[in-house]
Amino acid sequence: MPEITLNIPSIGEGLQEARVVALLKQPGEEIRRDEAIYQMETDKAVMDVESSVSGRVVRWLAAPDDVLSIGAPILVVESADEGASAEPATEAAPAVTASGSADGVVSLRIPSIGEGLQEARVVALLKNPGDQVKRDDVIYQMETDKAVMDVECPYEGVVVEWLAKVDDVLSIGAEVMRFQTSEVIAGGDVSSPAPAASAAPTQSTTPVATGGRRRDVPPRARAYAKEKGVSNDQLETIPASGSKLMPADVDAFLAGGAVAAPAAKAGKSSSGKSYSEQPMGGKQRVLSSRLQRGNQLVVPGMMSVVANWGEVETLRDEQKAAGGDFQPSSFTYFAYAVAKAAADHPIMRSTMVGDSNIRTYDHIQLGIAVALPGDELVVAVVENADTLDWKTFAANARSQINLARNGKDQADESVTLSITNMQGHGIREAMAVVVPPGVATIFLGEVYNGLANDEPGKLTVQRCANIGITIDHRLINGVGGAEFLNAIKSNVEGIRQLVNA
Repeated sequence: MPEITLNIPSIGEGLQEARVVALLKQPGEEIRRDEAIYQMETDKAVMDVESSVSGRVVRWLAAPDDVLSIGAPILVVESADEGASAEPATEAAPAVTASGSADGVVSLRIPSIGEGLQEARVVALLKNPGDQVKRDDVIYQMETDKAVMDVECPYEGVVVEWLAKVDDVLSIGAEVMRFQTSEVIAGGDVSSPAPAASAAPTQSTTPVATGGRRRDVPPRARAYAKEKGVSNDQLETIPASGSKLMPADVDAFLAGGAVAAPAAKAGKSSSGKSYSEQPMGGKQRVLSSRLQRGNQLVVPGMMSVVANWGEVETLRDEQKAAGGDFQPSSFTYFAYAVAKAAADHPIMRSTMVGDSNIRTYDHIQLGIAVALPGDELVVAVVENADTLDWKTFAANARSQINLARNGKDQADESVTLSITNMQGHGIREAMAVVVPPGVATIFLGEVYNGLANDEPGKLTVQRCANIGITIDHRLINGVGGAEFLNAIKSNVEGIRQLVNA
């Protein structure tokens, strides 16, 4: 079989390099098209990179922690796939590709954002025909099985027309917009559009795209099926209840015959001890990479205070006795106290960009760590948390936490502050971990009966909770961390006034 070289994929305008996080296959191992073969990290995300061919790994050209340019060779594979050939190392492609005509009208196309990805779903169109657009303005959102992302315009000009609508699933390279600009040098004719998707299916049909890949499966449904252990072959057979195959259709398929999880492999170590071995879960792999990256970058500092928790418990009990649908937990009260404290401490809404720049967001995107079965961990995010009134905050927090419990990790680069809650696990004190681009993590410990320090020489028992903070000392100094921590304590102890404000 001929040898071909796979290269670091282009995944967005402005990205010039990526760090190799993990090599998931070893030389000599067989790989399949669309199978994850390594992980890489950019300043946007950690992601699995899938093979564009089937074959056998010959040799890696990079090692974990290597930082490679976009387009750099990373792997040599033996492959007999039809059309497979060596991939040239190229410069980073723009996030929107275009082809132009003499009148300055260009076709913007769905960008290539990763090796092995073949399609994307249009999530939102953010500009209208006739709108003036500046270079780097976000013009639409698209979804792949990796993420939902903003797509920026590479030119300045005017929107002529959209060639796609929301919820369309388009091939990579398909035309999505016609755009008029004076920045593009007149060239040849606009490239032909990619083949159109198959007609919408009825409940009893299962459309298949040219080349054997279904065209009625949105990326999020394809990612959901993969997470549930459904193979590509099985995915082709699942009937859609509507015009597109949705996660509910995958659930219905699994209810009729669940897909088994990858079997553990048995073996013996060099010492002769028996063991079993199975792949680490995808969410834990991503978390592991984030933590390793944090260990390389963050200079941690930790401190804690003891807060009077009595008013939180009293307020929660009063709400419970009043009945009704609004029944916030003690933790929700605490999270609101943190969000409101962040409003007055902009450093907690900031992050390091490179080694010398500080980016400060207008509002706090508050992360909440959510544990899943099997000791997996994801993050729920309450957006613009510092701007919300009490009841809106509580409703949004509950909604986002429920999404996280269903496996939806909401973390992105704007989440600078997170909370980890160990009240239900009997832990009073711990040192939380800061994961970049976050700059601080708040720890909440179990509630206990402790001594108040209100009056010298007088011992009074009160309900207490330890609140800790771990800061990234590169950006936040001890005094800044202490002032924020004491603001949280003040809000907790005055929670009644805070929620009634």
